[in-house]
Amino acid sequence: MNILSTFIFVFCCLQLISLSSALYFHIGETERKCFIEEIPDDTLVIGKYKVELFDEKSNAYLPSTPGIGMHVEVKDPDDKIVLSKLYTSEGRFTFTSHTPGEHVICLFSNSTAWFGGQKLRVHLDIDVGEHAVDYQSVSAHEKLTELQLRVRQLLDQVEQITKEQSYQRYREERFRNTSESTNQRVLWWSVAQLFVLVVAGFWQMRHLKGFFEAKKLV
Repeated sequence: MNILSTFIFVFCCLQLISLSSALYFHIGETERKCFIEEIPDDTLVIGKYKVELFDEKSNAYLPSTPGIGMHVEVKDPDDKIVLSKLYTSEGRFTFTSHTPGEHVICLFSNSTAWFGGQKLRVHLDIDVGEHAVDYQSVSAHEKLTELQLRVRQLLDQVEQITKEQSYQRYREERFRNTSESTNQRVLWWSVAQLFVLVVAGFWQMRHLKGFFEAKKLV
C-alpha cells in the first residue's frame, strides 16, 4: 500500500509540473523585452523563437527579412551574464543554470534607431529541465526501446522534481533568513526608541528639577 501511495504521489507531481511556456509578443525594432524565469541550479533551458515583421500593405505579420536578427541576453540571480549572443530571425538558444533563482531573459532586435520603427511579432517557446530534452533524438542516438525511453523520461522527471524541491527549500531558507533579519532590525529599533524615551524623560526631569530649584519652589 505504501508503494502504491508513493507511485500515485509521484505521478501526480509529474502531471502538475509544467516547465514549458509558449507565447508571442509585439515589440518595436529598437525595443527590449525581458522575462523572468525561476530556474533551479544545474538545469538545461532551451528557447525557440521566430520573428515576424509587420507588413502595412497586407496589414499582417509576415516572415522577417534576412537582415533582421535577434539578440538574446540572459542574466542569473547574481546579475552575471550567462548568455549574450546575436542570432538570426528564427532559431533557438540554450544555456544551463548554475545558480538557483530568477533568471532574466531579454530579447531585442539588431536594428538601430536610424532604421528602426517597424513592429515585430516574436513567438517564444521556453522549455526548462526535462522538457528541453529531445527524447526522439536520444532514442535514435542511444538505440533505446520504447520501454527504455519511457523509463528514461520518468527518471529525468523525478530528477527534475528533486531539483524543484531543492529550489523550494532554498527559497524557504532565504525567506526565513530575510524574516529573521527583519525581526532583528525591528527589535533593535524598538530598543533604540525605548532608550531615547528613557534619556528624554530623564533629561526632562533634571530640567524641571533645575527649573523649580531656580524658582525656589523646591
